Amino acid sequence: MNDNEITAHIAAANRSAAERDKALNLVYDDLLRIARAELARHRRGDTLNTRALVNEAYLKLFDRDGGGYENRKHFFATAARAMRQVVIDYARMRLAERRGAGAEHVELDALEGMPLPVDEQAEQLVGMDRALEKLAALDERLVTVIEMRFFAGLEVKDIAELLGVSEPTIKRDTRAAKAFLQKELALGR
Repeated sequence: MNDNEITAHIAAANRSAAERDKALNLVYDDLLRIARAELARHRRGDTLNTRALVNEAYLKLFDRDGGGYENRKHFFATAARAMRQVVIDYARMRLAERRGAGAEHVELDALEGMPLPVDEQAEQLVGMDRALEKLAALDERLVTVIEMRFFAGLEVKDIAELLGVSEPTIKRDTRAAKAFLQKELALGR
């Protein structure tokens, strides 16, 4: 099935449960791949695994109005945001359980290519979420790039294609977002 057909099924997902199920079947492997990439960077216990992340993201993707996605870009941007929310909610829960005992500071660069243990870095992930909310008030695309890159594990070329911009633009956006987030995280210490 080509991208246009998948896009049509995603756009139709808000019409009925059958269309929603068809759309999910078409993108489920992609969602699992994204979830695997996200969770591969986190040490996790039995409570947060790939399928649980996809299932929780699915509930966020198709709650209330059933979706209403315009295209693949809109769907995958929303999926990245849903996965970010699930991971942050999990981190908040873990933080509430232990109230930050022994948590250490993590640099933003630790998000790229290195395992980021959700349980051990819950406080930093919650701080990162607050900083991303501030960044969203300034530039929503920068947040989308960070979510797609670091929370959904998409490659630069895939993000560029989904957002309809060049790869150098995604790299510049990543640098700009990282600089903003590092400043915000430093202020929050």
